[in-house]
Amino acid sequence: MMFLFVNNEIWTITVLGWLIVFAALIFLVGFFLLIPKLIKWSTRRAVKRRRNEAGSTEEEDVLTCEMNAAISMALFLYFNEVHEEESNIITIKEVRRRYSPWSSKLYGMNNLNFPR
Repeated sequence: MMFLFVNNEIWTITVLGWLIVFAALIFLVGFFLLIPKLIKWSTRRAVKRRRNEAGSTEEEDVLTCEMNAAISMALFLYFNEVHEEESNIITIKEVRRRYSPWSSKLYGMNNLNFPR
């Protein structure tokens, strides 16, 4: 029954709100789809500039399969040397801790008289 009391101003605000939200969503989707294209365009432009300055050809900048394999093997060997060799022996030692009132749960209790 409350639906009958909705006037034209409320419908206008509702429709405008929906339009603003969907327009913002469409703008954001377009923005996020455009950013990678702009980045690729700027990097291609920078590469072309460097190539023109150095006078190199496009064939010199291409990586072959053998070069990719050598680079990946070098990175694999480098990152495996970073880790230390472990003894793989697990020992559990009991640590005796001193009593501390800061870790006592008793002092953390609130002694409030709640009505029952």
